Amino acid sequence: MKIDNETVDKIAHLARLEFENESKQEIINDMNNMLRFIDKLNELDTSNIEPLVYMSGEVNVLREDDVSHTITQKDALKNAPKKDSDYFKVPKVIDK
Repeated sequence: MKIDNETVDKIAHLARLEFENESKQEIINDMNNMLRFIDKLNELDTSNIEPLVYMSGEVNVLREDDVSHTITQKDALKNAPKKDSDYFKVPKVIDK
């Protein structure tokens, strides 16, 4: 497959892009380079290679999700600029 002006025009139309003649030629060269690289990759024999599902062999590197109460409601409201008996007061952001 080879990229030409017509192909770039179709792709540009789909992507809602406009190219000048100079930049269109650069795009054509870049796309043809990409296709040559893919063709080079297709030359590799991958018949005995297992498909890669995960990038790492690590199973779970995260900590356990344990529920714990580290701060009380009273302590959380202590430094609030505006508060009710149980809640933070914030400015109204949605009008009905």
